[in-house]
Amino acid sequence: MAEALTAPVAQRNPKRWLILVVLCLSSLVLVIDNMVLTVALPQIATDLHAGPQALQWVIDSYILVFAGLLLTTGSLSDRFGRRLVMVLGLVLFGAASLLAAYASSPEMLIAGRVVMGIGGALIMPSTLSILITVFDEQERPKAIAAWSSVAMIGMVGGPVLGGVMLEHLWWGAVFLLNVPIAAVAIVAAMTLMPESKGPGRPTDLPGMALSIVGTVALVWSIIEFPTKGIAGTWVSLLVSAMFLVAFLIRELKAEHPMVPMQLFRNRVFTGSSFSLVLVTFANAGLLLLLTQYLQFVLGYSPTKTALAFTPLAFAALVAQGVGASLVQKLGVRPLTLLGMLVLAAGSGVLASLGTDSGFWSAALAMALVGAGAGLAMPAAIGALMGAIPPEQAGVGSALNDTIQQTGGALGVAVLGAVLAGTYTDGMPSDAPAAARDSIAGAFATGDGALLTAAREAFTHAMSTTFLAGGAAVLAATVIAFFLMKGAKAATPEGIPAEATEPELAEAR
Repeated sequence: MAEALTAPVAQRNPKRWLILVVLCLSSLVLVIDNMVLTVALPQIATDLHAGPQALQWVIDSYILVFAGLLLTTGSLSDRFGRRLVMVLGLVLFGAASLLAAYASSPEMLIAGRVVMGIGGALIMPSTLSILITVFDEQERPKAIAAWSSVAMIGMVGGPVLGGVMLEHLWWGAVFLLNVPIAAVAIVAAMTLMPESKGPGRPTDLPGMALSIVGTVALVWSIIEFPTKGIAGTWVSLLVSAMFLVAFLIRELKAEHPMVPMQLFRNRVFTGSSFSLVLVTFANAGLLLLLTQYLQFVLGYSPTKTALAFTPLAFAALVAQGVGASLVQKLGVRPLTLLGMLVLAAGSGVLASLGTDSGFWSAALAMALVGAGAGLAMPAAIGALMGAIPPEQAGVGSALNDTIQQTGGALGVAVLGAVLAGTYTDGMPSDAPAAARDSIAGAFATGDGALLTAAREAFTHAMSTTFLAGGAAVLAATVIAFFLMKGAKAATPEGIPAEATEPELAEAR
């Protein structure tokens, strides 16, 4: 029966690995840009006379536009062509980077970031949807692992590259870097990449409008909640709920919905989705927490801190390569479960770090986290995308991106609140307000006794936060165990849509 359900392998595109390089370049430019920006913020504040609120908008404007448009741009890529949409995104991203590089005011920089967010939203879903249409079932795990690895490369390489550039150039160079990368990716895409799209059908304009407003309101609420609480975000939360419920009703009733809601009836898709939300939730604050731990508690310089993340990136890259070769033998679910258990173990080791822990304890923890994420994330993404019909690859990729963006934003908000609350509770009641708010504020005082208290309070708060993140990963493991059965077989080429549950079981 398994043979009967397996479709013939289509002729492989001879340029597929070059196409993968283009897709990775297109994704890498987004990751590096956001990582480098965090290093450049102090210089931007000085040169543009930007206050804290303006700097926050430099970051949040991109996030809001990017997250709000993902579902819409994914649907448009299926409708009008994935290569076309990706190239348009690269053009916008490169042009907006030029605007940001030579911005003469905070408002001009924010405008550039808004357009960069639009470009990023056009690029990101298209890269994954093109990948799954270019690579067949046998090679797709390796391609997804390579595509996923660019996040790790950007995470470690971005701050290091940014630090080197800022030592010799002005802050605008971190945006100017995007222009040649985008130009190369555009030329390579037009030369190497075939166009692909879903069957022609009407564009769901009401669905797009509802999803944009609902998602933007939700992400805005998540961003603002840690500082404003429910009193300051209840209006945006209400708007988000109203529009997202209206979007759900619209998609269920529309003849040609933007998002095929029946996908959530597929237990593999649902299990992968919830697992990815919880894993990205748990990992969201990892970089921020460890950066502060390494700098303020262990006393590392910014450059040394960036280099200290090498064990995480190296372990992730190795695990992704190993996982890509094992997924065909072991299946998606076992690999995902193994990765999540390793990731949970890494969270446990992170929670055990103290004020006197050396680099090697942190390195071991980061290696476990990197290995776990490297095994679990590509496998879960592959399972999610495998449950989506090829003609809806664009919106399916956008769903994957939106799921991870939402999980990450929730993680930053919730785990950030846990960290801040636990840290403040651990500080002396007579400490200055700035010192009770953050460990950076404590260091600004220069008080030796207060710094010792701040290190201890932060380390305890970090441990509590990582324990909460580890609990989220274990919850994701349970969900994956029960819902991702047979995920290896859930690929568009291998199983027809009309296959019954007994047939699926036999195919497994």
